[in-house]
Amino acid sequence: MSKFLGIELGSTRIKAVLVDGSHEVLATASYNWENKLEGGYWTYSLDEAWVGLQSCVRDLGAALQGVTAMGISAMMHGYLAFDRMGQLLVPFRTWRNTSAGPAADELSALFEFHLPQRWSASHLYQAILNDEKHVKDIAYITTLAGYVHWRLTGEQVLGIGDASGMFPIDSDTLDYHAGMLAQFDAQAQFAQGKPHCGLKTILPKIRAAGQEAGTLTEEGARLLDPTGVLQAGIPLCPPEGDAGTGMVATNSVTARSGNVSAGTSIFAMVVLEQSLSAALREIDIVATPAGKQVAMVHCNNCTSDIDAWAGLFMQVFDQMGVDIAKPDLYDALYAAALEGKADCDGLLSYNFYAAEPMAGIETGGFLLHRKPGSKFSPQNLMRSLVFSSVASLRIGLDILVREQVQLDRITGHGGLFKSDGAQQLVAAALGVPVAVMASAGEGGAWGIALLAAYMAQRLAGESLEDYLEQKVFAGQDALAIVPEDTDRQGFACYLERYKQGLAAARAAGGIK
Repeated sequence: MSKFLGIELGSTRIKAVLVDGSHEVLATASYNWENKLEGGYWTYSLDEAWVGLQSCVRDLGAALQGVTAMGISAMMHGYLAFDRMGQLLVPFRTWRNTSAGPAADELSALFEFHLPQRWSASHLYQAILNDEKHVKDIAYITTLAGYVHWRLTGEQVLGIGDASGMFPIDSDTLDYHAGMLAQFDAQAQFAQGKPHCGLKTILPKIRAAGQEAGTLTEEGARLLDPTGVLQAGIPLCPPEGDAGTGMVATNSVTARSGNVSAGTSIFAMVVLEQSLSAALREIDIVATPAGKQVAMVHCNNCTSDIDAWAGLFMQVFDQMGVDIAKPDLYDALYAAALEGKADCDGLLSYNFYAAEPMAGIETGGFLLHRKPGSKFSPQNLMRSLVFSSVASLRIGLDILVREQVQLDRITGHGGLFKSDGAQQLVAAALGVPVAVMASAGEGGAWGIALLAAYMAQRLAGESLEDYLEQKVFAGQDALAIVPEDTDRQGFACYLERYKQGLAAARAAGGIK
């Protein structure tokens, strides 16, 4: 029996999914971890990454015997810089950091292409502008998925979707944009006057979906599985970012399709029929794992505030000696949100755990506002928290609407879509029907397992789009949630107040 292993290092969980040749899930395992703010940067410990990876593999146990192919996925963007000996030069700087504003602005103007702060090129150029000592020693930069893949295979490669979050991609050549590379090289110099040797020489080589990207080495096998169940020689598909695996997991890789991933962060991916009319500061242009152009609306914050309030309620129950399972608590809270007033009865919340460029927020900070006449109930509070988690995303999607970008369907996946109550309110906030598949909860780990299966099982000339449509999702029904008019109108009122109160949220984030 064919088996395909997908592992994704997400923002709160490292998850492994094992599927069979028909793409059905055989087993799953997960490990919880969290980012930390250290030295002014959001980061994760790479040592803990290996602890989590080994934990997942150990929990899958004997099921891993005879794995046919595998793949690694992780959070996109960020900055991992290594010297010629393979040593990490500075702690991992994640996508959540908003410390590369000057670099992003300068490169965006130079390229006439919106380059966000969280992209690897922005982090690198900011380090150059800051004259950071480590820059002169850089031999290789990559993403988290690229790093893990490198350690497992010895190959410094990256899937084109993940690579498109490091540096702009040319969808015709399926490689980094040659003109922009030349502009970067002309603009940038390494520290201490050492000329830049060419950005492309320190970037991962690009691989598209379906191509082999190396095999598991003996060293990599033992690093991932010290028990010896996982054997060397397993082929790996190109490592991908969570945005790409989310598109695969929701069958959103064809033009006019889109998906929303909602967890610690929230982002929408819309596959374009044609390029946008101009570079837009709020819209990122990335790629599917096959290299098609995608408009990405990315927001740094989504469920963190909901999780904090749920944790508070859980503490109250603990104090009272009431035993309640966390999934039951979340279900109850989301169900309560459906019973709140359509516009939250005047309650307004801001969920800025970190800075939020989409909303013009430079410093993280939470804010809850209510009017004297508002009913402060669990129902209204939870509805406000859910609306807040998607409000910034809606601001970005409205920009795409003005650009006349067409969408035939949008599919949701990730933690927020595990609850029926949350799904209904998210559909109302987005203003369009949102389909949720039964497999939505498996997320990107399942998506990268599908990419491993595609690499191993595809027919000659078979596109990723056809493989997913005909062999993975054929006959699979998706539950389309159509928003109620009352809910849509309620969110519209909420969003108007949300925009008016952003100045207060900015001020709150600056309070010491």
